[in-house]
Amino acid sequence: MGRSCRQCVARYAGSPGTGGCLGHLDGMRLFDARCGVRGVTYGPPAYETAHRLVLPRSGAYLVRINGREVFVDSATAILTRPGDELRVAHPLGCGDTFTAVHLDAGGGDRWPRAACHFRIDDTTDLHHRILVAACRRGTDALTAGERLGTLLHGLNPDTSGYGPRRPATAVAHRRLAADTRELLADGRHTAGLTALAAQVNCSPHHLSRIFRAVTGQTLTEYRNRMRVRAVLADLQDGEDCLRTLAARYGFADQSHLTRVVRRHLGRSPSAVRGLLR
Repeated sequence: MGRSCRQCVARYAGSPGTGGCLGHLDGMRLFDARCGVRGVTYGPPAYETAHRLVLPRSGAYLVRINGREVFVDSATAILTRPGDELRVAHPLGCGDTFTAVHLDAGGGDRWPRAACHFRIDDTTDLHHRILVAACRRGTDALTAGERLGTLLHGLNPDTSGYGPRRPATAVAHRRLAADTRELLADGRHTAGLTALAAQVNCSPHHLSRIFRAVTGQTLTEYRNRMRVRAVLADLQDGEDCLRTLAARYGFADQSHLTRVVRRHLGRSPSAVRGLLR
């Protein structure tokens, strides 16, 4: 793997202060990690040595897998296989948190034949966070294995196949969507469409149209999804005041936060907090 990713993988093994092993389940190992690597530009290429599924919980970064660039945030999971060429950049700096599922030798037939990325919907994201909470508390292998199975079943390969006739145009559109996602991942939760469009140097109408074409969701839908996941991350880290979270992530008030969380997860923030503790 690239230098940045090598340091992240070292954290899978439980280096001091960076997380550790969550458990060994049916030929798979789960690691909880926080990346401390900085690097705005891509590091040198290197090669994957195992089957790995990385499930982000917070933060964002860029990865090139066999030459194809993917923007990774808490809405995207990445699968890599032995021999894949990887290069990684962290334009937003360090601090990404994620869960890594490492398949033991011989387990690769469970996964697609090529590296790919998955979309993580709201329900799957919640199952992911509940699994982490259960493993941190201490749970038996059967329960953890069932939770992991539910999580993996909810992952759907991103096969949207979006692309205009000209490859260069498709690349530019994907870059525009990634730049916008990067802005939102960097905490611009209260920015309006005009402000976001100015940051990525295009018109509001163009940004709205292209973002939906590339991602399959509107900017409003995506921003709310990212805000809900930021709230979940803070709840899992011990934040108790919903009013504080509402102000931190640009909700009108606590009631607005509650409505949005309930719309995405089917549960109130207080109920979710109980699941994550």
